[in-house]
Amino acid sequence: CFRPGLLLFVSHGDPETMPAGGCLFVIVGTDDKPIYQAEFPEARSQRREDTLHLNQLTVIHAALDMVDELVWGTQAMYLKQVDRFNDFYVSAFVTASHARFMLLHDARNEDGVKQFFTDAYEAYVRLLMNPFFDSGAKVPASFDQRIRLLGKKHF
Repeated sequence: CFRPGLLLFVSHGDPETMPAGGCLFVIVGTDDKPIYQAEFPEARSQRREDTLHLNQLTVIHAALDMVDELVWGTQAMYLKQVDRFNDFYVSAFVTASHARFMLLHDARNEDGVKQFFTDAYEAYVRLLMNPFFDSGAKVPASFDQRIRLLGKKHF
């Protein structure tokens, strides 16, 4: 199943360049388009960051089908690890509105991942409940700062 909104092209670089402890968090909307993306820790080199980011999105893109299958078989929002690619794990959390929180990480830390998803979901709900927030608008800097703070705390 091709999801045209998530990826424009696929990079064939080396996915093993991900730094130890690195994570990519993506919120995918109901229309399969990314709403928000954050990387923990932040990459140092621009070229390395571009290649790494595209490789990570490819792995997350492939895991969306698994999430769509698993979501109908459980009532839990936290789906745990839904896919694995080489040394990468993909964990997922599905909101009540069917937005998908996807986390690509290279270390097994189930408790940290679950707590991160719970805290990120709380921040996401607060964002959506804000009467001044337009769902089609750019995510405010305060939300980005909150997610990055959570990333530092849990990873």
